[in-house]
Amino acid sequence: MSACELAYRIQGEPADPALVLSNSLGTDMSMWNPQAPALAQRFRLLRYDHRGQGASPVAPGPYAIADLGRDAIALLDRLELERVSFCGISIGGMVGIWVAAHAPERIDRLVVCCSSPHMPPPSRWQERVAAVTEAGSVEVIADAVVANWLTPEFAEANPGVRARLRAMLVASPPDGYADCCGALAQMDLRPDLAAIKAPTLVIGGDRDPSAPPAEHGALIADAIAGARLELVPAAHLANLEQPAAVLDLILNHLTKEAE
Repeated sequence: MSACELAYRIQGEPADPALVLSNSLGTDMSMWNPQAPALAQRFRLLRYDHRGQGASPVAPGPYAIADLGRDAIALLDRLELERVSFCGISIGGMVGIWVAAHAPERIDRLVVCCSSPHMPPPSRWQERVAAVTEAGSVEVIADAVVANWLTPEFAEANPGVRARLRAMLVASPPDGYADCCGALAQMDLRPDLAAIKAPTLVIGGDRDPSAPPAEHGALIADAIAGARLELVPAAHLANLEQPAAVLDLILNHLTKEAE
């Protein structure tokens, strides 16, 4: 499948080292707004929407994680970014794993947040595909998905954040969302982990019901030489629930040698 020309936003000084931020399933690049201003002061910051998500085109399906990875590499080529650090959350972290394993020369440092190399059973995702396809909308699964994104107490205390996330999810193109779910149904990146040589930080939400870090994040950290796992008190979208803590972890990982 040919690469898809993705929607993107780039900030920061051209001379600064490049950093890519990759989104979770059902969101767009605005999900990184809490971290973007500080990161753009230190990096040439590139945010983008996956195929079938946000403002990017809904390419014909089916999709695989490799397709999303090739899209990201094609975007780097288009912007003449030879080597970048890559930070992805959820499906964005899966894309980061694929790129770091299959195009290691492109990745300087890697951050994988609230993600997994393998999320069985396939039926979990196939049922979601069927529900969204039948309804012709992501609305039908929105409340259940958002319930996994934030801890209940954070959602109750921050109704505006929850409402914005839900609206972002419901705005997802149903075909693109379904095809991204289909990619998760058949994904297995476990064989790729040992090939990753980039210094890697794994961030997990200690109350993440979608990718519990003791099962998923630990698997990534254990399989990549030198990787470490850091936990923050959050559910699946840790960068929104704990924005300052996640920002500090990202900055420390990306800049520690220079300091």
